[in-house]
Amino acid sequence: MGLFTVPEARAELARLLPILDEIVTVRADMVEVSAALVPGGTPTDLGGLPERKAAEARLNELMTEVQETGAELKGVAPLLVDFPAELDGVPVLLCWLEGDTELIWYHRADLGFAGRRRLP
Repeated sequence: MGLFTVPEARAELARLLPILDEIVTVRADMVEVSAALVPGGTPTDLGGLPERKAAEARLNELMTEVQETGAELKGVAPLLVDFPAELDGVPVLLCWLEGDTELIWYHRADLGFAGRRRLP
């Protein structure tokens, strides 16, 4: 996949938001069911092992769908999605973190999340 422009990345993020929201829900369900399955775990009405396996499969499908766009899924808890781009000839990653309402951050590709800055 190629590089995204800022407008392209913002459009792709808008398209992905329902998928990202579902990832958050399925992730929470999977964690709750997993906790219920350990000895002494708190029971849940979400189900048992079959539901946990189904949630895991769905989570994998959703993550694959995100990555097929050319975006990079860097974290699942919290969700972190990077869109490869270039700003002023410098390789960067346009960076969306779970809870962000829009795509307004980037970091140089060689710096990682700690080098995050607001887009100019």
